[in-house]
Amino acid sequence: MKHARDDNDSLLDRRTVVVGAGALAATALAACGASGDNTAASAPASAARSGGPTVLAKTADVPVGGGVIAGDTVVTQPSAGVFVGLDSTCTHAGCRVGEVTGGTVNCLCHGSKFGLDGSVVAGPAQRSLASKAVRVEGDSVVAE
Repeated sequence: MKHARDDNDSLLDRRTVVVGAGALAATALAACGASGDNTAASAPASAARSGGPTVLAKTADVPVGGGVIAGDTVVTQPSAGVFVGLDSTCTHAGCRVGEVTGGTVNCLCHGSKFGLDGSVVAGPAQRSLASKAVRVEGDSVVAE
C-alpha cells in the first residue's frame, strides 16, 4: 500500500529529473552554439568582441533601389554604390519595420512606408526613420 509521502517523493524526484534534463539540454545547446560554424551570425559578434566593426550586410546582398534589414538597422542602396543606414524602429508606434520592397521600407504594423533615405512616403508615421552611420569596408557594409 502506498502512502501519501511516497507519492510526493516520486513527484519531487520527477520534477528534479525534468529540471535537471532541461538544464543539461540548455548547457548542451549553448556549447553547440558557441562551437558551431554559424558564420553569418558569429561574424558580427566576433568583430564586436575584437573591437572591429560590426558587419551588417555584404554589399552584393543590398540591391540597388532596395535594402535589407539587419537587426535594428536597415541598410539601403538608393543608387549604385550609395549605402544608407536607418534605424529599423518605425516612428509611428515603435514597431520594427518588416520589409524593404518596391523601393520603400515598410512597417507591417500600421502600413507606414519610408523612402530608401528614411523619409516618410506614406503614413500614419509623421517623422522619418532615424539615420544610422554606416560605411563600406571591402565587400561589406559595417556600422560605424
